[in-house]
Formats: sequence, structure tokens, C-alpha cells
Amino acid sequence: MTNLATLQPEPAPILACTISRDVQNFEMLIDEMEDALGENWGDLSFDHALSFLEQPEAATLRFVALAVNAADETDLALISDILRCAKSKAIRAILVVDQLGPVALHQLLRLGAEEFVPYPLPQGMLQEVIARLQSPAPAPSAAAAPVHAAAPPPPETGASFKAKGDRNAVVLPVHGLAGGCGASNFAVNLAWELACVEQAEPLRVCLLDLDFQYGAVATYLDLPRKEAVFELLSDIANADSDSLVAAMQTFKDRLHVLTAPADMLPLDIVSAEDITRLLDMARANFDYVVIDMPKTIVAWTETVLGAAHVYFALMDLDLRSAQNVLRLNRALKAEGLAHEKLRFVLNRAPKFTDLSGKSRVKRMAESLDISIEAQLPDGGSQISQANDHGLPLAETAAKNPLRKDIAKLAKTLVDLNKIAEQAKA
Repeated sequence: MTNLATLQPEPAPILACTISRDVQNFEMLIDEMEDALGENWGDLSFDHALSFLEQPEAATLRFVALAVNAADETDLALISDILRCAKSKAIRAILVVDQLGPVALHQLLRLGAEEFVPYPLPQGMLQEVIARLQSPAPAPSAAAAPVHAAAPPPPETGASFKAKGDRNAVVLPVHGLAGGCGASNFAVNLAWELACVEQAEPLRVCLLDLDFQYGAVATYLDLPRKEAVFELLSDIANADSDSLVAAMQTFKDRLHVLTAPADMLPLDIVSAEDITRLLDMARANFDYVVIDMPKTIVAWTETVLGAAHVYFALMDLDLRSAQNVLRLNRALKAEGLAHEKLRFVLNRAPKFTDLSGKSRVKRMAESLDISIEAQLPDGGSQISQANDHGLPLAETAAKNPLRKDIAKLAKTLVDLNKIAEQAKA
């Protein structure tokens, strides 16, 4: 009788590992890894990762996904050692980040993490990153340049059009009436939603960060601060539309941004006449101009108010916002300025079911003798995550209730402007 040995299939090689304090804190990551790799992945704790990476079994790893959150900042030294070890083994690393501070995130990226993905995971983003890491590097062509030839320059983020002065923009300043009320976040996301409203023929939208001291637009969109901005602000009287466009950068080829300068500058570095010229150039080359204003009232605030079609005033449901509304209204009325252009927007408004909060909003509006024309919901932790990652909410949390309301507001503004244009025609 012939003896047949029972053939056991070889275990599938481990192509990737998640590394975390407790992977159960990242349930979406588990699902995404299973969708991408089936059973060809494993899970390691921070304590066991280093010893495994030194084993022969780690030779089949193509990448590791380090999942970290705010609670892991005390273990940065160990996580850094894991990153260094993976890099020494030519194993690529993805950071999956949940509310990690920007300093810690920057440190880990500098140590060799090639990609990072915010958590909760945006739909399809992890799959795209994995596909990018697993794709082989393109083979050099026969006609490739010599080894010592200069590398091509990095792609420019400058403006993607030539200034022609053929537009007449709607001007939308955003002014925070108290620190931390979310004005810059609102301005960035409103500008991005306006740029994305029309898919077939995108509107030309620019975002001007006129907070020369603490402007955060560059941070919220992960854009460098160009020296050309300071040069423009220093000599606006002799600037033209081409120099304005040259000082701008583009975000994802849709939104044109004039960031705050790299260094902190006094707000009076520009005069009212300078701001008038700046706005005239912007209006002549864009369809919508969104302005992130400083919280301080300066000599040229009146100029921006005069040029504005709608002047958004962001506030919170608290006493400091209420007091500042009173001061602002009193100042504008005393000077005979166009206070009717103000559109008060309540950020972090009470939920629909919060009847007590709704009553407080009504009493606040009545006592201040104002109309609160928009109430934006609290976007939660996804707001700070999007800002730290340098992306608008639409790119990281499209279903966030705050993002949905800002998108509706942008659509309303565009529709109203179309009606106004048709009426003029």
C-alpha cells in the first residue's frame, strides 16, 4: 500500500501589521485592513513590535500601520524606536492618527513615516495610501537623464491663471467677535465650499488672510508662507494684479490663497488706501473673495466693511461674545457705518433637541437687538483634526454636520448672486 503524506498548505505570508496600544480603539482600521489584505496581516502591541521586527518572519512585511492617539503621546520614545527600526529594515510606515498633537505628529513624520491618515478614516483614503505604498517604483526609461543631471524642480503651488481683470467678485469678510469662536475655520471651509459648488465650471475663489499677526489659514490648508506676501504688503501702492496673483498659492488647483506673512507684522503696515487697492485687484480677478479678518478693529476695517457684500460676524453663545456684539454695533452706529451688512453667525449652536439652549439663543438675540441669521452646529473633534492635517472638512469629514451647513450656506450665496445678476441683466 502506498503511503501518501498529507500536504498542509503553507501559511499565508504576513504582508503588513498594525501596531498600537490597543487595536480595538481603531475598529475602522481593522475593517479597512481586512478589506485590503484579507488574512495577510497581523496586529502587534507597542511592547512586542520591536522584538517582532527583528525576527525572520518580519522579512515579508511591506508596511506597518502605527495607530496612535492622544493617550500615546507619553510613549513617543517607544513609538519613535519602532519607526526607526522599521525604516532600517526598509519597511514602510503609515501613521493612523486620532487627536494626536501637531508637535508629536511632526516628530513622527520626521522620523520616517511616509504617510499619515486621520482617524476616523475618511472613506477610501487608507486603501489609496496602501495602493500607493505597494505600487513598485517606475522603471527608468532608456532615454532617462544622466545620473548627475539636476532633478526637476518641485511642482509650484502658485496661481493657475493669468490676471485679466475680467471679473467682479462678491466680497465676504469673516470677523470673529471673540477668541476661539471658529472664524478662521469658517472662512477656510466657506471658501473651499464656494470653490467646489460648480463642478462643471468651477468658480474662481480666493481667500485673503488679513490677520498679519496670528493668521492661521496657511496652517489650516498646509501651505507655506511665501516671502512674496511681505513684499506685496510692503508696496501695495505699486503692485498690480499680476503681483497679487503671483503672491498667492493654490490649494488643490481650486482655491487661491494669500496667506499671512511668515513674520508677525503690525496691522497698520497697510493703510485704508492700500486695502482698497488690494480688494480692487482681487475683485477684478475672482468671482468670490473670502477674507479672514483680524479680531482687532483697525483703521482699514471700515474699508473692508464698505467693500463687503455680506460681512459675517462669528460669535459663541456666551457673555464675552454678547458684550463684543454690543460694542461693535455701538461703534458702527456712532460712526454712521454700514452696520446693516453684518450677518451674525452663531457657532457651536445648541442642537435641535436642546430646548433650553434654543431659548437662550432667542433671549440673547432679543437682548442684543440683532438677528442671528445662521446657527452652525458643533463639529466636534473632527474640526481640530482637519485643521491639524491641513485639510478642509469636506476632505476629511464630509458628513460632519458643520461641513454640511457651511456647504448649504455656500450654495445659497451662489444662488442668490445668480438671481441678483439676472435681475441686473
